Amino acid sequence: MGMQVPYRKPGKYSQIKSDPLLTEGKLNELKNKLDRLKNVSQPRAIEEVKRLAELGDFSENVEYQLAKGKLRGINDSITKTENQLNHAVIINPQKQIDTIQIGHKVTVESAGKEKSYQILGSSETNPHKGIISYSSPIGKALIGCKIGEIIKIKIGDNEAAYKIIGIE
Repeated sequence: MGMQVPYRKPGKYSQIKSDPLLTEGKLNELKNKLDRLKNVSQPRAIEEVKRLAELGDFSENVEYQLAKGKLRGINDSITKTENQLNHAVIINPQKQIDTIQIGHKVTVESAGKEKSYQILGSSETNPHKGIISYSSPIGKALIGCKIGEIIKIKIGDNEAAYKIIGIE
């Protein structure tokens, strides 16, 4: 697997290992989010904490506790987003479309109906838009297949057959 990444102390995110695969669009979205957090949310929260601190008595000061909690949340978000950006791997679908790779859009036929899926990383999955993760059962089954192949996927007790009819 390559190098082990040092594991940070388990927090509420420790169960979620973030998926490094992102499209260019998602990467830019994260950069903008980080920008907003650092330049707008964080300074505002710091000001608020300072303002409330000047009012004195902390033990009674619920607002102060809430403001500190909010600032902590923003700092966590910044760390998490920076982490995601530092480890991001951009999905660049190979120009070759003989076999299905992450980033490709795949058209399949199942039970006489055509469906299209785009295979991306789990941070961009959106089943309603036909965007599935490469680690989902269908995604896993499709990767590496060619046009004309038929894959079978068990969904609950049923088995569905998908014939691959297009890759782009």
